[in-house]
Amino acid sequence: MTGTAVALTAGALVLAPIAAAGGHVRAAAIPYAVASIGFELAYFGLLANAYDRAPLSVVYPLARGAAPVLVLVVSGLALGVGISAAQAAGVGLVALGVLLVGGVRDRPAPADLALAFGVAACLAGYTLVDKEALRHASPLPYLEVVLAPTALVYLLAVLWRRGGTQVREAVSPGVLVAGVGMFTAYALTLAALRLAPAAAVAAVRECSVVIATGMAAAFLGERVGPGRTAGAVTVTAGIILIAVA
Repeated sequence: MTGTAVALTAGALVLAPIAAAGGHVRAAAIPYAVASIGFELAYFGLLANAYDRAPLSVVYPLARGAAPVLVLVVSGLALGVGISAAQAAGVGLVALGVLLVGGVRDRPAPADLALAFGVAACLAGYTLVDKEALRHASPLPYLEVVLAPTALVYLLAVLWRRGGTQVREAVSPGVLVAGVGMFTAYALTLAALRLAPAAAVAAVRECSVVIATGMAAAFLGERVGPGRTAGAVTVTAGIILIAVA
């Protein structure tokens, strides 16, 4: 929680001059930005609570697997966005593959499930809101408008709960680099949202789970068994379906 607050603040500070250098945020984008800030704060709050109370192996794969499915359902049923059968199948395969890679083996407790799906709902919420906002804004300045207030509010909440000493102790080169990486990654996501349907972008974004698993196997010596291998193949197949749809 503390490291996340420091990373978010660092990313917002680094991005600020870059965002100010170009692009626009029209007044019509502001209501979307406010909604996105709400989803972001709820996301980070739920995620911190989930990691404190529930096993990571439950929260992470369920949240990441459910998010693109929620985006697909809301896009198709509530927003009237046309979704092809191939795209729907691709999103479903990605979600299934993420679950396989994450390796949820035991039956999760109802409270853990609620936290995981709460995180997924926040992910889906800000993805859909940001997709609409980009009709009225450029990705980088819009990202700063959303994540700078998010970082500030989250940092103040952490200072109130944990104190300044823990925040200072969390400042390190690795955390600062992670903050810049977080902003860069979502900037790329926003750029993709301008070009492709939200459901497809949300699904392809979850290939990070497979990449992280592969890196853990290559550099940390973790064992990647048949289940995780099948999950990686399933995610890849889903991304191919989305790409050719």
